[in-house]
Amino acid sequence: MGGPYQERTALLRVAVAGVIWGSIPVVLRAADGASAVKVFYRVAFAAVVLLVYMAAGGRLAEITRLDRRKLTQVALQGVILTVNWLLFLTALDMTTVAIAELLGYTGPVFVAALAPLVTRERFDPRIAVPLTLALGGIVVILVPQGLALSGGKQLLGALLAFGSALTYATLLLRSKNLLQGISGSALMVVEYSVASVILLPVTIVLYANGNGPSGLRSYVALAILGTVHTALAGIIFLGGLRRARTDRAAVLTYTEPVSAVLFAALLLGEPLTWAAIVGGAMVVLGGLIVSRLEPPSKREPIPLEAAGTESPSEAYTP
Repeated sequence: MGGPYQERTALLRVAVAGVIWGSIPVVLRAADGASAVKVFYRVAFAAVVLLVYMAAGGRLAEITRLDRRKLTQVALQGVILTVNWLLFLTALDMTTVAIAELLGYTGPVFVAALAPLVTRERFDPRIAVPLTLALGGIVVILVPQGLALSGGKQLLGALLAFGSALTYATLLLRSKNLLQGISGSALMVVEYSVASVILLPVTIVLYANGNGPSGLRSYVALAILGTVHTALAGIIFLGGLRRARTDRAAVLTYTEPVSAVLFAALLLGEPLTWAAIVGGAMVVLGGLIVSRLEPPSKREPIPLEAAGTESPSEAYTP
């Protein structure tokens, strides 16, 4: 069954991935060490898990069959991913969490604005309402935490957070195009392997300075982060992105910050404020509106898996 049903199923996958990502702060509470080290283990564990997953399905040849141009494009995705996470983590260290998160979550706005130029999807003005609702919900959640800037360091942190939003948009838009002719698993194996190689020297230096994880509990948490929150959630997300319009998928990624607030309240004992409840409801409403939108015209782009551009192994991709 295709059409609206297919896209709603795809959007549900994006939302589920967002909920999984929302539990990342809970898992990270169990891990110590420098942020860059945590990112290294996240991508390294994910790369290993995905390699094993592909090997078990006899699909490793998909990676070796990639031509140089495609391999270079996917490898660049790993570089952009590393820059994105480092920008955001540095922003968190230099400015308030509220400012860093608010600016970081403007990424989906750029995705919706640039998708017609990058992915050939016709601009759908109806996306403005749910996108505004979702971003407005994040503002409602974060404003009570304080958005004032004091000093040049915090201003620089805000600029870095804005840079993380731009790199996030770049990642999402490039992923949509790169999924032509490659499975999500193969894309992530290359992407995360490149990120691991880039972060390895930084991780070695941080270990030498005593900033690595200190015990088994930390390594278990990081293994869960790489396996569940990166490899599994990535498969779910890319499977949805492949079949949904990019701008609509971007709106559903706002389930991540809302679920993070709920997980913090349920599992970490953090207070659930009225601002969080109202803001979360706005995000959910925006997502529901997106899920009910019909294609803007009969000239809606053909889903990637129906366009004859997928690889033979694509049938095995969740």
